[in-house]
Amino acid sequence: MAEPTQIPDDPELLRRAQAGDEEAFGVLMRSHYEPVFRLVCSVIHDEHAARDVCQEVWLTVWRNLAKFRGDAKFSTWVHPIAVRRAIDHLRGRKRWLDRFLPFLSADDGDSDQPGPRTPEPAVTETPRDEAERREQNERFERALESLPPKHRAVLALREISGLSYDEIAASLSIRRGTVMSRLFNARRMLAQKLGELPCD
Repeated sequence: MAEPTQIPDDPELLRRAQAGDEEAFGVLMRSHYEPVFRLVCSVIHDEHAARDVCQEVWLTVWRNLAKFRGDAKFSTWVHPIAVRRAIDHLRGRKRWLDRFLPFLSADDGDSDQPGPRTPEPAVTETPRDEAERREQNERFERALESLPPKHRAVLALREISGLSYDEIAASLSIRRGTVMSRLFNARRMLAQKLGELPCD
């Protein structure tokens, strides 16, 4: 897959945007929009919804631009924001625990069979069951949010979107081996935070 054409990050352009220059921010957004859109679309698999999510992504970037310190490329900083907004979109349509908890007890090894796990059939919930599930969801989301962005992005693309290792590598411009390493570490960190595995 060919790398998208982008203008190089311009420190002066970034400084102007951080100072509130909307025209400078517009240039940044236009130069990075398509790669961000493709990333969001790879997570939610809905082109129309991805356009809406991208609007939320760039609003979030605008509000938080002052936090960008230039330690990494601008795109490296934006991509985890895009993944989080895509996850927020999916969270309104899916039960996250049904999508993620199976891998905490299953040994995925080095299998590259893409696709989210199939959730168990739904059962009728009592009010107490619903409250407990809501508490579990909140605990899970806090644990997920605490993961480093690069690990959270790989986990989202694998477990929600069901992308293969090679597809994730292409989406995030990293090596296949790096995908496998980050995915293993993301799963382990998440399991530790949820109390499923002892911390080292």
